[in-house]
Amino acid sequence: MRALSVILSITFLLKLSPSFAAETPTEPLLLTQAHAHNDYVHERPLFDALEQGFCSVEADIFLRDGKLLVAHESTQIAPEKTLQTLYLDPLRAHVQKNHGRVFPNGPEFTLLVDMKEDWKTLYPALRSVLTNYADILTTFQNGVKHTNAVLVIISGNRDLNMFDGESLRYAAYDGDLKDLGQNHPSTLIPWISSNWKTQFSWNGRGTMPETESHKLQTIVAQAHAEHFRLRFWGAPDNLNSWKTLSAASVDLINTDNLAGVQKFFQETSSNSQIK
Repeated sequence: MRALSVILSITFLLKLSPSFAAETPTEPLLLTQAHAHNDYVHERPLFDALEQGFCSVEADIFLRDGKLLVAHESTQIAPEKTLQTLYLDPLRAHVQKNHGRVFPNGPEFTLLVDMKEDWKTLYPALRSVLTNYADILTTFQNGVKHTNAVLVIISGNRDLNMFDGESLRYAAYDGDLKDLGQNHPSTLIPWISSNWKTQFSWNGRGTMPETESHKLQTIVAQAHAEHFRLRFWGAPDNLNSWKTLSAASVDLINTDNLAGVQKFFQETSSNSQIK
């Protein structure tokens, strides 16, 4: 009896130890309908999002002394926080570890790169860096998409003209509502992003007004008819808003609340399984 008690005690202590947890990781629910907005402001950029199962993250970049530095404002720039060290290198490490995907058997992962300065100087530097990660990046050649582990989408100070003359692209383009109805292929513009506050006044409290709800449904329907995914930035970042946007089939919930959105989709998944 004493021997059995000792064995049970040792087993319990092993389960509490960090090494035991590290050896038996639990794969998170993969959040293909969520986007980690301004991901780099979290305590552990990229890694916090990955632990919550996010399949899309955002990094803002500046160009300084030939380096692509990640920050929201130019006053927050730090020389060690490069796009490579914070995102591209660890993503490559995950891809190599997980046999060609960021998550084991996971979907294409999205890295949204928001250029904070003139694309005419910033984009050439970004493209040069991306060529060094061709082994993990989705590419586009003569209009044909070659899916890989990581899709880079360029946002911020961008212009479709920056792709002129490229037969091989290492990134796609973050569209805007003005791009709807322009016959752009989804291989060029995979998704549409829009500033919520320029389209709606609803603040996420109570029920969305009927006129605004109808407008949202119209935008979603048009984006989907043209084979674009849809994301709103600056939308209310609370549970009621997440429920409303998800019910309206908005493709990506833009959030700074990683744990909150993870819990929302976890509960939504559990409820749908029960039904």
